[in-house]
Amino acid sequence: MGVTLLRAWLCCLAAVLAAAAGDAVAQNTYPARAIRWIVPFPPGGPSDVLARAIGPKLTESWGQQVVIDNRPGAGGNIGSDMVAKAAPDGYTLLMGYVGPIAINTSLYRKLPYNPVNDFAPVTLVASSTLMLVAHPATTIKSLGELIARARSSQSQLSFASPGSGTPPHLAGELLNTMAGTKIVHVPYKGAAPAVIDVLGGQVPLGILALPAMMPHVKSGRLNALGVTSAKRSIFAPDVPTIAESGLPGYEVENWQGVLAPAGTPKEIVNKLNGEMVKILQMPEVKDRLYSQGFEIFTSTPEQFGAYLRTEIVKWARLVKSSGASVD
Repeated sequence: MGVTLLRAWLCCLAAVLAAAAGDAVAQNTYPARAIRWIVPFPPGGPSDVLARAIGPKLTESWGQQVVIDNRPGAGGNIGSDMVAKAAPDGYTLLMGYVGPIAINTSLYRKLPYNPVNDFAPVTLVASSTLMLVAHPATTIKSLGELIARARSSQSQLSFASPGSGTPPHLAGELLNTMAGTKIVHVPYKGAAPAVIDVLGGQVPLGILALPAMMPHVKSGRLNALGVTSAKRSIFAPDVPTIAESGLPGYEVENWQGVLAPAGTPKEIVNKLNGEMVKILQMPEVKDRLYSQGFEIFTSTPEQFGAYLRTEIVKWARLVKSSGASVD
């Protein structure tokens, strides 16, 4: 080996060792300051509930404040883009949601971020089905009654969702396509304001996450017409699926997971994964989330990344078949 070649090899080796040492230091010292956890929807929605269940436990475990930062807008795109463009140091995280991370790439002509290339998956967190509900003033108590009403010439029905491009929006468009109806979509900036207006009767129908709907269904303030999952929910076994109520093959599901900016050191991603998976197995956290209708699903970063890629393909097919669009 010549002197020049040897020097080049030694320089490369030094660079590799320096990078490895830097990653080791990052892992050992992380976190050294507060962590900003962006939720791309308003307070009160499913993503917010999950972040606020996990965040305080992270603070207790690591002794550094985890700040939940709600940044709603554009179907979750605004908050997601903020994380995609943040420094890849582990101090900015995203509560990823199926809408902005898997669906919006098909719904929007141009996203400001790439769901695969701009994020480092940390872990899946939970899944929950959606529920189709009607205000009692409509007198609609089943999917069959809804479809008959929606097909009538005097129909002026509309449904509320947490925003354009979200799974509830797509669920409504898929229902319109399969049932031959034209129920009008009314987008909101998050689940909480949508729930308020459905409860108040300003919008007669809602397609929203089951955890947000169940208390109001149990109290009689809303009528449950069906769930969007392929099978009945363990949290609402008496509520039929939309598929079994007259639209065979209908299925829309929710999921949430944690992501960091692409380029975040693998050691930090793994540290986040390990701690969050541990927190999600704590009895008090599991009971809290279960009581609100969440099924907990955790994963390795690699498993989440693979799942994300398959979800993007699946939702692209659903978007195309439903004809849904937001721009």
